[in-house]
Amino acid sequence: MGKWKQTGLVCAGLIGGILISLQFSAMAEKDTRARLPVEELRTFAEVFNAIKQGYVEPVEDKKLITHAISGMLSNLDPHSAYLDADAFKDLQVGTQGEFGGLGIEVGMDDAGLVKVISPIEDTPADRAGIKSGDLIFKLDDTLVKGLSLSDAVKRMRGKPKTQIKLSILRKGEAKPIEVTLTREIIKVQSVKSKRLEDGYGYLRVTSFQENTAQSVVKHLGDLYKGGPLRGLVLDLRNDPGGLLNAAVGVSAAFLPPRVLVTSTDGRTPDAKHQYFAAPEDYLRGNRDDYIKALPAAARDVPMVVLINAGSASASEIVAGALQDHKRATVMGTTSFGKGSVQTILPLPGNTAIKLTTARYYTPSGRSIQAKGIVPDIVVEETANGTSAARLREADLEHHLSNPNEKDAGKEATKPQSKAPDKDKPADKDKPAAPQGKAPASGSEDADEPPSRELASKKDHQLNQALNHLKGLSLTEPKQP
Repeated sequence: MGKWKQTGLVCAGLIGGILISLQFSAMAEKDTRARLPVEELRTFAEVFNAIKQGYVEPVEDKKLITHAISGMLSNLDPHSAYLDADAFKDLQVGTQGEFGGLGIEVGMDDAGLVKVISPIEDTPADRAGIKSGDLIFKLDDTLVKGLSLSDAVKRMRGKPKTQIKLSILRKGEAKPIEVTLTREIIKVQSVKSKRLEDGYGYLRVTSFQENTAQSVVKHLGDLYKGGPLRGLVLDLRNDPGGLLNAAVGVSAAFLPPRVLVTSTDGRTPDAKHQYFAAPEDYLRGNRDDYIKALPAAARDVPMVVLINAGSASASEIVAGALQDHKRATVMGTTSFGKGSVQTILPLPGNTAIKLTTARYYTPSGRSIQAKGIVPDIVVEETANGTSAARLREADLEHHLSNPNEKDAGKEATKPQSKAPDKDKPADKDKPAAPQGKAPASGSEDADEPPSRELASKKDHQLNQALNHLKGLSLTEPKQP
């Protein structure tokens, strides 16, 4: 699997699952400016002039400058990027949970093909079976190779109810796959819930938008209307992240008031900050404190947090905070490992840059950059002990290093056939070995990935989470 040259916004407008800070800081507000490298800029001007004078075809000044800016940013790290007017508008709209398109987050690989990072749940791409790692090589009759990521994304945009044909290369498939999708206005319901048997609750968060934390509180209230809960599963699997304040708000729903949720550290003073489970850190603007409507029992209900390699950014903040404060048992597979903060800097012409300005840390001071949240109990997606191959931060070209990199990747594993003692939380750096199938599932489904049905009875990881909450032993993986 080749490294990526560039990562981009979601096709037709997702905010970028790796953006955790939407801080609109005007560049003009900066009091100090970096000293300009005169000699290097003179070289840039000479190259610019050579292209203008001698390139085989005329090139617009704006196009050259835009490409230069894009190149500067994309070569810093996978999450810094230039946002043209369309992309900037999509980002702003996407934070509200509504945008147009196909519902896929995409990037550009080193072969010049569009690579699918992740489909968004319950969108045209998701329903058509588009998978993480798919390579899109043709859009209708246009070859992707030679297009910029921005151009490819623009071709995938369009009016709702119009169609586009994607030609896809997929690992393990001998022939290309052709899929025709109908564009939609994507309205993402970021929170879903379901009351399970025996008084157990299930809460799924698919992304972190402006109203996500408020929705979590509402769903918790609805769950408790059916009576007390004996346990709660918070499902953050395949949640690509979103807004920082939303992550703080979701964490605040389960943690004691005013405890530390996360901290950030960067080169500038405004990049150094601590975020607490407090209204001033999770509320934006003049709105009522929605946490006041939280059922009191929600702060103490036994919890399991489910994560996987698709859990990134804001979802990792929540999982890390609940893990560090020993509020919940984290279960599943190691998360994506996106531990950096992006700031949006508006530019003239309704454009902007998304610039990585800080690393964030869990309450105990851990950086999960290029490492991820290590579960307390490792449970693979299937009962046979396998999980779908997914990209992680460490797979991306130019990814930031972990400041504690010398200690990264040294986590040991130890077998665990039963739930740990509730008074002795599992060692975060020594996760239990992958666990097998819950007793309720049939052997014929052992190789199947989790169902798309909400809280499906065939969801192996969810079944194991319920077993843990019930104090039942977790079973060993079945041998193929």
